[in-house]
Amino acid sequence: MESSAPTLIDIGVNLADKSFANDREEVLARAKKAGVKTLIITGTSVNGSEKALELANQYDDTCFATVGIHPHDAKQANAKSINQLRSLATDKKAVALGEMGLDFNRDFSPRPQQEKVFIQQLELACELKLPVFLHERDADQRMQAILKDYRDHLINGVIHCFTGQKHVLFNYLDLDLHIGLTGWICDERRGQHLLKLIPSIPSNRLMVETDAPYLLPRTLNPKPKSRRNEPAFLPEVVKTIADGQHTDYARVANETWQVTKSFFQLPLTA
Repeated sequence: MESSAPTLIDIGVNLADKSFANDREEVLARAKKAGVKTLIITGTSVNGSEKALELANQYDDTCFATVGIHPHDAKQANAKSINQLRSLATDKKAVALGEMGLDFNRDFSPRPQQEKVFIQQLELACELKLPVFLHERDADQRMQAILKDYRDHLINGVIHCFTGQKHVLFNYLDLDLHIGLTGWICDERRGQHLLKLIPSIPSNRLMVETDAPYLLPRTLNPKPKSRRNEPAFLPEVVKTIADGQHTDYARVANETWQVTKSFFQLPLTA
């Protein structure tokens, strides 16, 4: 994509990841050239959220951040952690709480602890009136049950990196949640069911992300030498969505930009 391409916002970038340590400036330059001019850096722990905010403030004209505790890190969280998140969330660059949720696929943290920390963060989001950036793997029923208790008091929420089946998608849409799609839809081995679901996602609920450095789109041509994903490859996700909707790239780009700007209340003009 040329720099004249429609502007995109990547709602989920792990820019603090060590794989970006040596060429972060170049990564951001390539993103901008590809039309990805705004990045939301994901916080996944207290320390990770601090780093995400540090980068967001360093690249002030490009980046924002989420602050939260990923279910993988829930085992290390305590009451002090929630108070630390409360403090971090006051930063002008903090636009959502998360990444938070449940992961019953890997179970890196005990499920009761995952649920406790998830609920604590939902309560904090209700208190601070911030949207939530949600993670869920193999835990949709429990996730939905918990969210139902808080949804009326939440400003908004997005299921980050959605990979579920049709009934799961519809249940999340029934909760008035947004859906984030990644390069998973570009994976011919495990993303085919998502391609069929694209027309079922209302345009006013759809956002796009890379989850970089993970989930490199397998449809990139030519294929990069590295397996590391980066924001410059977000146009490939948008292209795949546009194909699935039988519409053009510019329309999807413009719609997701508007939806994302509104969802995160980003102070953007173009």
